[in-house]
Amino acid sequence: MTNGISYEEYLENNDRLIYTNVGVSMLPLLRQGKDLFIVEKKGKKRCRVGDVVLYKRPPDKYVLHRIIEVTPTGYTILGDNCVAKEYDIKDKAIIGIMTGYVRNGKEHSVNERGYKTYTLLWLTFNPLRVFLKRVILKLKRIAKKILKGG
Repeated sequence: MTNGISYEEYLENNDRLIYTNVGVSMLPLLRQGKDLFIVEKKGKKRCRVGDVVLYKRPPDKYVLHRIIEVTPTGYTILGDNCVAKEYDIKDKAIIGIMTGYVRNGKEHSVNERGYKTYTLLWLTFNPLRVFLKRVILKLKRIAKKILKGG
């Protein structure tokens, strides 16, 4: 929430929302406490694969993640630094679409070549990234178990 009003209310009354990133789910794109994200209200059009959207997860949690699949009834969404997908997120849950971000005081657009390249690479290599991340997590659990003597 921003200044005591919801993101929905804020976007209804303003052209865009610029807000601080909280959490690590969108690393390396957005760094917690360092970067800001810029979101504009979602219009009537459906979102596309690669769009980063702000959506509301019931009951009252707001999440900024990337669409990785568009289905007839909704979207499959995944944070850039996550392995667990969220399925069938409905259009009505999506509040806004990220149109840019601010890093080191400079505003960047999702239309810039660097951002488009990042998104293309992330979408292309995401299955491999998720696989490797799961292997690394499993190896860490095994190593921790061995070190504990179990």
